[in-house]
Amino acid sequence: MTPIREALRVLGVERLALGVHDACFPCDPDEDLGRGTPYGHRAHELLRFAAELGFDTLQLGPQGETSACDPSPYDGSAFARSTLAIPVARLVEVGLLSEETRRRLTGRSGDRSDHACATVAMNEVLNEAHARASASAEHSARRVAFIADHAHWLLADAMWEALLVEHEGRDFLEWSDPHDRGGYAWPSDAALARRARVEERGRPVIERWTTAQMLAHAAHAELRARARTVGLSLFADLQIGWSRRDLWAHQRTFLPDYRMGAPPSRTNPDGQPWGYPVLDPAQDAAVARLLDARFEKIAREYDGVRIDHPHGLVCPWVYRVDDPDPFHAVRTGARLHEAAGLVDHPELDRFAIARPEQIDRSRVRWDDAWVRELDDEQVDRYAVHVDLLIRRVRSARAIACEVLSTMPYPLGRVLARHRLGRFRVTQKAALDDPRDVYRSENAQPADWIMVGNHDTAPIWSVAKRWVDEGRGGAHARYLAERLLPSEADRAAFAERLANDPSALARAKLAELFASPARNVYVWWSDLFGETDWYNRPGLVDDRNWTLRIPRDFRRVHAERSAAGLALDVGRAVATALRARGLREDLARALHPDGV
Repeated sequence: MTPIREALRVLGVERLALGVHDACFPCDPDEDLGRGTPYGHRAHELLRFAAELGFDTLQLGPQGETSACDPSPYDGSAFARSTLAIPVARLVEVGLLSEETRRRLTGRSGDRSDHACATVAMNEVLNEAHARASASAEHSARRVAFIADHAHWLLADAMWEALLVEHEGRDFLEWSDPHDRGGYAWPSDAALARRARVEERGRPVIERWTTAQMLAHAAHAELRARARTVGLSLFADLQIGWSRRDLWAHQRTFLPDYRMGAPPSRTNPDGQPWGYPVLDPAQDAAVARLLDARFEKIAREYDGVRIDHPHGLVCPWVYRVDDPDPFHAVRTGARLHEAAGLVDHPELDRFAIARPEQIDRSRVRWDDAWVRELDDEQVDRYAVHVDLLIRRVRSARAIACEVLSTMPYPLGRVLARHRLGRFRVTQKAALDDPRDVYRSENAQPADWIMVGNHDTAPIWSVAKRWVDEGRGGAHARYLAERLLPSEADRAAFAERLANDPSALARAKLAELFASPARNVYVWWSDLFGETDWYNRPGLVDDRNWTLRIPRDFRRVHAERSAAGLALDVGRAVATALRARGLREDLARALHPDGV
């Protein structure tokens, strides 16, 4: 066991996860189409590097197929894998891509992703790869076996691809044929006949699509095996949204007049009208089949899962689609199972789980205590989808629940049922509120603690803002209380940190390991000392979803951490050991001084 792993054991840290989305991964020049992939040779080196630093978990983002114009992985498909992640160098190795094509399409800059360029380049790669695979008896046999294994979702997705070509890429609500618009499930005889005609015309598209999915799934299987060899578990990201292809295929499983969003909150006082489809409780059997298929696929392909916005599985906030102002609509929405007797949402009354006498109508509808009590049978009904997921992954320890500033009472009861924790994003801690959910001392052992995630500014720029705005002293005093057992040493420590952004950032990272939480999460930009955002939520910005890990990440991390400008895991863990009064010998072996 390495000293860092031993120190984490002593501190009670059971999981140290590194968060990286597919597009962020570095690539060697001969495999770089303009977007990262976790399946390339440089990504394999990153896995080894992460394991050397003490990480035992790689938290990936959603890995579904996205549209050519939308790089957000949270809008990707539920079942199909992103074809943009297929490793081109590997295709050359197995004879499915020529060296000339690879040289012509790769070698792009590795600093930022270019989703549009990568999409164009990958289309050309897949055209050649499919042609070569179709001429190979071995690959053709593999494709037949792949189709048989994945038919429950693959056939619908392949039909979607054919229909997109048929209708020149327009949204399915604009398709001219009503049978095409009607989805994949439960078709009429006329729809089946129409589908057969489209399938015949679109056979080249369908076959190319299945080849691409076969290659994407094979690459992921190789990644999982490689991660295991270096001691890393792979976590999926179960995004709460459904893509347009999933809505088309399963549209009868969703409510027609409502969409899911986020209500007003401390972080977003206007609410967020996400526009995601809402599963229809009246179609409980069909909903259970759809979710179980999604969960089963995750369980087959990963070692654990992050639930993006678990509220959506338990008590989703919904709003009407016929309101022309989406922000007004989301502010006046309601939780799907807590709308009994709401005069502006009479359609939701039949879906209520909470009874009228259990609701505190003196509060706003989005208040965590809007529902004040539930009996066990009601909790069973709220928990049905989370229960289904846990049956598939088989362990609550393999689940991370992205519960941020809001924890409605029903969601809290469901999490408590399975002893699941919440997220503690410490850069958001309110220093004037001892009960604030983001303060590290309020973390519980089952929680996941982090300084930030893919939707926050890196701690290195946050700490600079604190100093620039004159708030560095307050944060330094708070960190002194968290990290120094001796009160006599705190004033000098706080004075040293108050005007030093990098020291503040290092202390915030060390604080994670000194908390009661057993699960520590680090987003990659906090590890590498980046100062730019990866995603600014709620903003349409061409730079969103484009930031990438430096290609020469080992050198960058070594230089920055030596200068105190990136996360030195050993240094942070040594500080946490001293904060907890544990194993000074081990702390000295990791770093003589700490923060």
